[in-house]
Formats: sequence, C-alpha cells, structure tokens
Amino acid sequence: MSIAKAAFLNHLQTLARAYRPRLPPPFSAVRYMSFATQEEAAAERRKRKRRLRMEPPLNSLNRSHQQQQPQISRPIQNPNIPKLPESVSSLTGKRLDLHNHILKLIRENDLEEAALYTRHSVYSNCRPTIFTVNAVLAAQLRQGKYGALLQLHAFINQAGIAANIITYNLIFQAHLDVRKPEVALEHYKLFIDNAPLNPSIATFRILIKGLVDNDSLDKAMEVKEDMCVRGFVPDPVVYSYLMIGCVKKSDGDGVFKLYEELKEKLGGFVEDGVVYGQLMKGCFLKEMEKEAMECYEEAVGENSKVKMSAMAYNYVLEALSENGKFDEALKLFDAMKKEHSPPERLALNLGSLNVVVNGYCAEGKFGEAVEVFRQMGEFRCSPDTLSFNNLMNQLCESGLLAEAEKLYGEMDEKKVKPDEYTYGLLMDTCFKEGKIDEGAAYYKTMVESSLRPNLAVYNRLQDQLVKAGKLDDAKSFFDMMVSKLNMDDEAYKFIMRALSEAGRLDDVLKIVDGMLDDETVRVSEEIQEFVKEELRKEGREDDLQKLMDEKERMKAEANAKALEAAEAKKKSTNISIASLMLPKQEEEKSEKVKMLWDNNGVTEEIDVADVVAQGEKAGVVAQGKEAGGSNGQAPPC
Repeated sequence: MSIAKAAFLNHLQTLARAYRPRLPPPFSAVRYMSFATQEEAAAERRKRKRRLRMEPPLNSLNRSHQQQQPQISRPIQNPNIPKLPESVSSLTGKRLDLHNHILKLIRENDLEEAALYTRHSVYSNCRPTIFTVNAVLAAQLRQGKYGALLQLHAFINQAGIAANIITYNLIFQAHLDVRKPEVALEHYKLFIDNAPLNPSIATFRILIKGLVDNDSLDKAMEVKEDMCVRGFVPDPVVYSYLMIGCVKKSDGDGVFKLYEELKEKLGGFVEDGVVYGQLMKGCFLKEMEKEAMECYEEAVGENSKVKMSAMAYNYVLEALSENGKFDEALKLFDAMKKEHSPPERLALNLGSLNVVVNGYCAEGKFGEAVEVFRQMGEFRCSPDTLSFNNLMNQLCESGLLAEAEKLYGEMDEKKVKPDEYTYGLLMDTCFKEGKIDEGAAYYKTMVESSLRPNLAVYNRLQDQLVKAGKLDDAKSFFDMMVSKLNMDDEAYKFIMRALSEAGRLDDVLKIVDGMLDDETVRVSEEIQEFVKEELRKEGREDDLQKLMDEKERMKAEANAKALEAAEAKKKSTNISIASLMLPKQEEEKSEKVKMLWDNNGVTEEIDVADVVAQGEKAGVVAQGKEAGGSNGQAPPC
C-alpha cells in the first residue's frame, strides 16, 4: 500500500513539473543568429562544410527517387501515319524572320532565289514552316512556273514538311492550269484517302472551276455530289461554276435545273447574287429576254434583297454586254462605280473593267476601251499581263497595231512584264502587215528576256523569214534556238530545205554535224534520207556517209583516249597507295632489326626478337638460382 502511495505522489510531481511555466533566459544568454567569438563561427562553418561533403545534395536524392519510380511506357507510333501540319503559332522568332525574308524576295520577283533559299533552309537550324513554302508555291503558280512548283512540292515532301490544305489546293490548281484534270482528280483521291485533313470549300471551288475550264463538266458534277455527301452547305459559287459549264455547252435547261436545285436546298431563295448572271445567260440561250431582264431587276433592282459582290456584278455585266444590252451594262457599271468605296465596299475589280473594255471593243469603240483601261488606277486596280494581252489582242485583230504597241510600251511603266503570248501576238501582227524585221525583233526580245517561246512560234518566224528571202536571218535564229527548243524532224527539214534550195549544202552538212555532236538529238533515218536526196541533186550523196564515218572515228578515238586516261589515273592511284603503305612496311621492318653476331669467326644473322626472348629466359633462370642455389636447395643462413 505504501508503495502504491509513493508511486502516485511521484506521478503528481511529474505532472506539476510538466506544466511549470518556463522563464525566458536572461538577455545576455540570447544569441540572435550570431556566435560569441569568431572561432565558434569558423568552427560552425567547418562543421557545415564537412556535412555537405558527406551528404549528397537534395536534387540527387530527388533524381534517384524519380529513377526508382516506374516509368510509363509510351506506345510506339507508326512512322507511316501522316504528319499533321504545323499551326500558325510556329511562325515565330527566327522562323518568322526567315518567312519575311522570303516574302521580300517574292516581292522583288526573285522567285528562283526564294525557292533556293527555302530549299537550303530545310536542312539548316532554322527550318521553314509550311506557310513559308506555300508563299513560294503561290508565287510560282501566279507566274505559271509549274515545273518549279512541282519540284519544290516534291522536295518538301521528301524533307518531311507536312502539307496543309492550302498546299493541296495549290497542287490541284497547278495540274488544272496545265490541262491535266485527270492528274488533279487523282491527287484529290489520294488526298481524301490518305491526308489527315478535310477538304475546304475552297478545295471544291478550285476543282470544279478547273474541271469546267477543261471541259470536264461531268467530272465537276461528280465532285459537287461528293461535296454534298460530305456535309458541306450548298455553295452558290460552286453552282455558278457549274452553270458556266452548261452555258458553254449551250444547255439552258441545265442552267435552270442547277438554279432550282440550289434554290430548293437554300430554302426557296438564293441570297448570293453570283448565280444570277448565269441564270440570265440561260434565259438568253432559250430566247427568254423578258425573263432575263426580270432576273436582272431581281438582282440589282432598288428593292432587291440579293447581295451583290464584285464577281456577281461581273457576271451580270457579261450577260448584258454579250447579248446586245451594252447600254444597260454601262448603266450598271456607273452604279458600280458610285457604290465602289474601298476598302469598305468593293463593288468592282479588275475583271469588271475588262468586261467593259471587251464590250467597247465589241461595239467597235476602241478609243473608249483604251480610255477605260487607262482609268484602272483610279479605282485602285492594277492591270496585269492578262489585261494588257486581252486589249492588245482585240486591237491587233482590228488592225490597230500602233495602239497595241503603245500599250506594250506602257507595260514597262506600270511594272508589268510581257509574256510569250504578248510577243507572239505583236510578232504575228507585224508579219500580217509585212513588217518582217519588226516581227523578228519582237521574237529576239522575247528570247533575250529569258522567256521560252514554244516551237509553233519559232516555226511561224522561220516561215515568214524564208518567204521574205531573209535566209541568213533564218539561219541565225536557228543557231540561236537549236539548243533551247526540242526541235522535231520537220523543223530541221524546213531549214535544210531552204538552205539546199539556195545552194548552201555545206551549211546543211554543218547542221547534220551539230546533230551528230549533240547526244540528246537522234539523227533519224528520215532525216538521213532527206539529206541524201538533197545532196544527190548536186552529186554529193556520199558526203553524208563520209561525215558520219568521220564522226564515228572521232568518237572511237575519244573513247580510246578516255580509256587511256582512266588507266593512267588508276595507275597513279595505285602508286599513291603504295607510297602510303611504304612507311608502314619500313616501320614493321625496323621492329626486326638484323644484327650481325660474330661467333668463332662465323657471321650470323640474329633477330632482335629472338635475342630479347633468350635474354628474358636467361634472366628467369638466374633469378631461380639466386633464390634456390645451384642444386635447388635453400641457401645457408
């Protein structure tokens, strides 16, 4: 009992001590983050450094802890899955600077440098985005450089730059522009089957317009049905292109059918005015002039609910001016000019002015047409090469070559570059008026401008020069173009015949000589027979065979010399290799230096390696004798 009481009292004392308030230490004992002496501070620093040297840093502990955690295995992606194109957010920093630099080259019309710079940048530390590539492709498409466009497109595919929908649209447009609708449709099918993208409404507009321009209306109808199946809202622009195809085929019923289909799908009213011009043309095809003018009032009347764009106005202008309603077209054009207030409202564009120019030319009012053409700048419209060619063509057809040449002179002032069609048009018009030298000068200017005329234009030039008795000029142009054009047998035969008739058979043989030297040209049997026939007239039919035999002999000699040069090069290569191997062989021989050893008057050849081996063996034996004596017993102490 006494033991229990003592334990209880002891427990009470412990509780009292636990709840006893503690007094703060005196002020002199409080240390505010300092040490009493410098020695204590130095000792604390040394202690802390030792601790840091012994303990690993915290980041290494965290890293080892992370390494111990199980890593989540990611599934291996299929490399054949098409890559998604980059977003516009990737166009920043150095890549944005590269993009701006290439845009500057495009504005300076240096497309070759822009394309080359893009190619080189692909394998640099500043890889171009697909937006930069699209800018170059679009510039090449505008200038008709389709070969360079397709080459650049193939290059970016190999480089792994994922194309976006704009890239595909540019490729479709390029194939359609070069009259290859089948290739465009094949690319479209591959795009639908393989690309990780969906077509846009612009894709269908490009395809359908290109197919209509290539007289493939049935294929365009199929693409339209595909667009509807894919859930796209019926597009009035697409239907207007299809209606244009029906107008080209003089199918007025087809125009009405498409309009009714569009009207039904849009709820009974077509708000976009782009289809009304084609509807008017369909009415004129069916000789329904009253209905056509009613459609015109519905589209542009005072209380009209139809929204008219510049394209819609242009179609209505065409319908009026092409069907004897040019006065109404001029009234509408005046209203368009009043409504036109860029940039808020664009009621007309370059196409509007071209339609009015064509209307004045159809009326025989060429002065008014040229005046309207020169007023394009007032409406913030810059004429392009196509606009110049359009007006110049109509002036040339009416015998107004002087006015056409004035327009040609204005092209340089407005920084518009003439193309092959411009020079060919002026050349043909000069020939019609008997100005042979002027026409030949236009052709020469075209070649000097780095343009590439086709073989048909060259043949027309040669025909006119030969007819005018300018055989020297014809021969000069032949020498200029023979390496630039892929001439056929008829082009060769034409100039040969002209030279033969003039008694210049040596020049004929020189042409054959050049053909034999050119590995890309094949001297066909037809050409050989033609030349023999011309030479036979002068009793020189054997000259051709002699020339061909001489060429064969020269080629054989050239091949023999090339073979000798190859053998000599191979021999010199072997000598160089032998000279490189000789130091190595000398080094190997130096390791086995021969020493002369005189043994009882007999000279022996001893290899250094053998001497070294024997010396090592003797050393081992000597060590054994030192350790164990001569009889192998332990030496005496």
